[in-house]
Amino acid sequence: MFKRVLGAALILGLATPAAAATCGKRGDMVTSLEKKYLEQLQVGGLQEVEGDKSVVELWTSEETGTFTILMTRSNGISCVLAVGTDVFFAKPEPAAGRGTPS
Repeated sequence: MFKRVLGAALILGLATPAAAATCGKRGDMVTSLEKKYLEQLQVGGLQEVEGDKSVVELWTSEETGTFTILMTRSNGISCVLAVGTDVFFAKPEPAAGRGTPS
């Protein structure tokens, strides 16, 4: 499931390039997501491209319905890849015993 959520998050990030202009120190970005948007970290993953490592995270708020896809580079700078308002929802888990796990 993590792969599906992160894959969808990355696709959404590529679809909204205007959000990519928002970057800052990771601590400042996280504080803003938690306090201003009431978002909490849901999933994340480490990626490596040509030796440069970064962490991609999905932050969401059940209260506000917002979500943010955040990428943090190894230098500690985080950038917003995508945002959404009043549209975040979690996919329900499939019933046990159905299908093959990925």
